[in-house]
Amino acid sequence: METEYKKFWSDNFLEAAQCLSDFYRNEENLHLCSQFSDLLIKTLQGGGKIFTCGNGGSHCDAMHFAEELTGRYRKDRRALGALALGDASHTTCVGNDYGFEYIFSRQLQGLARREDLIIGISTSGNSQNIVQAFQAANLIGMKKVALLGRDGGALKTMADLAIIVPGKTSDRIQEMHIKLIHMVIETIERKLFPENYK
Repeated sequence: METEYKKFWSDNFLEAAQCLSDFYRNEENLHLCSQFSDLLIKTLQGGGKIFTCGNGGSHCDAMHFAEELTGRYRKDRRALGALALGDASHTTCVGNDYGFEYIFSRQLQGLARREDLIIGISTSGNSQNIVQAFQAANLIGMKKVALLGRDGGALKTMADLAIIVPGKTSDRIQEMHIKLIHMVIETIERKLFPENYK
């Protein structure tokens, strides 16, 4: 039995490593990641807040992103303004009264301002509730960043900045998304709290 699972584990690690390698060896991706850092840093320096959203595993990533800004990443520092959209009471209220596709846009309409930024996380790029959120963000005048997969879907052209992971499956794409999340948080901390990285 050990031999059977050992090959499974080995093949999966190799596939994940290949996805990571394919992504970072593309210079355009590194340029987009640098822009991602700049956008978030400028938003926070300008007094704006960061809103995040996603579905399923991507919703967990959106929450992870927000809590590491309001909490901390590696060392103590002041809280940074971030919120993952979609708390349970709001989601069930709006999902019931308006439809699931409006759960993020309604919350954004009530909370966001022009100087804020929204990050939509979607492996397909076609999540209708994130599409609606980006449309609401347009009306507010917010910046929009999308972490996507496959061909980028509808959100690719709706975002001010779209980073697309060329993974074949949702799990590989989500693994890269969490890597990007951790790295952009570190760039934020390095810029805003350089004393933590001496």
